[in-house]
Amino acid sequence: MELTEATRNFIIHWGEMGTKWGINRTIAQIHALLYISPHPLTAEEISETLSIARSTVSTGLRELQSWGIIRTVHVLGDRRDHFETLDDVWEMFRVVLDERKRREMDPTLHMLRETLQELETKGEEDLHTRTKLNEMLDFFETMMSLYSQLQRLPTSAIKRTAKMGNIVNALIGDAS
Repeated sequence: MELTEATRNFIIHWGEMGTKWGINRTIAQIHALLYISPHPLTAEEISETLSIARSTVSTGLRELQSWGIIRTVHVLGDRRDHFETLDDVWEMFRVVLDERKRREMDPTLHMLRETLQELETKGEEDLHTRTKLNEMLDFFETMMSLYSQLQRLPTSAIKRTAKMGNIVNALIGDAS
């Protein structure tokens, strides 16, 4: 695939942003290439286009598949696997949010609950720690409640709500 200056800039920037989000730069660049590509690509095409080792591409593709944001597709007459990403950025955001919840939020909730239970069981009187952990647990449980509510909404409703901006502030009152 021949990259234009615009596609090259997007891929480089997406890789840089990936590192800020805790995602390997190369994996983010593979995702960016698949997102911007007008058709599914083989691992070889990805490797050649981004000038990265085929083994690195394979590792990156497996990681992106584990996140659920790319999938394998087959092309008639070609035995090789081709890869494509979700086209809808809103759906992609939802999938990434789900995966981050599963990988980051769920273990944190589990740890907070376990730690507070241990404090209770052992009868430790560390009131400061108990208070802080309860505040953190309350925050995470509230965010999980909000997350659950958002998950029940269709993407179109989330999109419309997000674009309403100041209307939502006016409805619920300016909190500042």
